[in-house]
Amino acid sequence: MERRTTEPRPGWQQTVEEQGLIYPLTRYPDDSLRPYWDESAYYVFSLDEVEALEEVVEELHLMCLRAADHIVTTGRFADLGITDPRVADAVAEAWRRRAELPSAYGRFDLRYDGTGPAKLLEYNADTPTSLVEAASPQWFWMEERFPGADQWNSLHERLIAAWKKQATLLPPGSPLYFAYSSADELGEDLMTVAYLQETAEQAGLDTAWISMEEIGWDPLSRRFVDKQLRFIRSCFKLYPWEWLTTDRFADHVLDTLDNGGGTGSTLWIEPAWKMLLSNKALLAILWELYPGHPNLLPAYLDGPRELADSKGYVAKPLLGREGAGVTIHEPGSAPLLREEPCCYQELSLLPDFDGNRVVLGAWVVEDESAGLGIRESSGPVTDAYARFLPHVIL
Repeated sequence: MERRTTEPRPGWQQTVEEQGLIYPLTRYPDDSLRPYWDESAYYVFSLDEVEALEEVVEELHLMCLRAADHIVTTGRFADLGITDPRVADAVAEAWRRRAELPSAYGRFDLRYDGTGPAKLLEYNADTPTSLVEAASPQWFWMEERFPGADQWNSLHERLIAAWKKQATLLPPGSPLYFAYSSADELGEDLMTVAYLQETAEQAGLDTAWISMEEIGWDPLSRRFVDKQLRFIRSCFKLYPWEWLTTDRFADHVLDTLDNGGGTGSTLWIEPAWKMLLSNKALLAILWELYPGHPNLLPAYLDGPRELADSKGYVAKPLLGREGAGVTIHEPGSAPLLREEPCCYQELSLLPDFDGNRVVLGAWVVEDESAGLGIRESSGPVTDAYARFLPHVIL
């Protein structure tokens, strides 16, 4: 793994926008615009490195599925902050019937510097973003800059194959809706959903487009409907389950949930069991089940324990995106329990490449490793100001 600098292509901004990345720039607090898509540098991996990382990702994914089964069979939903019995029952049922429920993708965030084993930082298998830039613009960047080279990137093909394979699990005779929240001002959610809809259409599915805010409730038929009052029979939503089960329509969601077998009105993708994988409590449960595993960091739910005096720790809210609420505690600092439920994970600072802190986003489609996206940040936490850099296998 090596970071190399280069000159950006002339007209790079227009190029990546035409390839689907509609927000290539990030607005900073001082109102300046700086590249989010950053091709002034790139990362180089060897084929052996990538093949080893692919094995790690698929092993971690399998471990996470086993941890999910442990949570369900032992009833440890409260450890994840799931205290509503109806939500817990819905998640458990979705897990037991997962073979009947479509499920698309997820993203592991890994600490890796090319020297030691990759370490799991978190898993977002419900609403992961940075998909478009990983699947499309960086592939075309490689083809232009390094013709004949390769990249850890089979996202597009695998997503199409996944939709084709799972088409029989969708309710017949109605389109698969793709929904995003219009409250996302950056357009990241819209862009991600639009790309996923494109892959579904290329797989031959009938699709429709809607924002979460446009989804209506028909009190007569007791079903969710679109603006033309058509029933929404199935819907991919880039809208977290913890919101879907707590907002003002939560009772309707649970009352009409198609959780396998076609017994409800609306089938939601990702399915409810993905709540088990997108919760930071998963990190602590993994450490319980696989203590000392080379790709895990020690993590606990009841406090930092020995981490406060040894390696230091990071306190992570059980739910959250883009580093929100994450705090870093150096070794020797007094143990500090947060008021909100947190996971306390051993501090393992992100690798520093020329002053840039790097995290690897490794993608899984269905149950297989599918690609890599790299984000850099100036500080120790990967936040909303992180930059996306392409990579190549040489």
